[in-house]
Amino acid sequence: MRRRRSLSARGRIAAAALLLALCAAVYAWWDFIHWTPPREAYPIQGILVGAEDGAVDFRAYRMVGADFVYLEASRGGSARDRSFARNFAAAGEAHLQIGAVHEFDPCVPAERQAANFVTIVPRDPSLLPPAVSLGRVGDDCPERVSDAAVESELTTFLNQIEGHVGKAALLRISRNFEKRYHLASRLERNLWLVRDRFQPDYAGRPWTLWTANSQLRTEAGSGPVRWVVVQP
Repeated sequence: MRRRRSLSARGRIAAAALLLALCAAVYAWWDFIHWTPPREAYPIQGILVGAEDGAVDFRAYRMVGADFVYLEASRGGSARDRSFARNFAAAGEAHLQIGAVHEFDPCVPAERQAANFVTIVPRDPSLLPPAVSLGRVGDDCPERVSDAAVESELTTFLNQIEGHVGKAALLRISRNFEKRYHLASRLERNLWLVRDRFQPDYAGRPWTLWTANSQLRTEAGSGPVRWVVVQP
């Protein structure tokens, strides 16, 4: 009987420990999805919005502290965010600063990608610097693209869109892309890095923008939003 009681007590202790661990995990997740870097350290903060975010209440995000929004505009040589024009107008009405993002495709020539971007993004001096999202690597291109060609095409693309908007672009570079091509140190553009909760350091030099929380939940919307801060 004593042995059975001892085993039962151990079972209750194990169950209690498991429950505490689950509660801690739930709290850690809740804390993360509601976390943003302190405003005292990063006075300028904003959001990144694309088609997958659905309808966005930009006025509500303005109310919870967003100062700017970057809108995904184009991808590769032909794809465009169908919500870009609507989001552009709504963000302007909410008095948010606006920037445009192009997702660069190493498999597509620079001229086609630049034409896609400049067709949808207006020539407006009030826009924030354009951002080029670098996430896809070219290892799965239908035809092999060398590392040197990727760098050359990206440089051509940057020069063409910068001529359109009149400002130097940002490189929104992922950890995988940087690990593959090591371009952050060779292209003299400001960097936009991505890492949830903790400051990113994978580019080897300081960042200008940081996606600090890719799953932020606020009262401004029912779904998650990507929260971005500016290096002061």
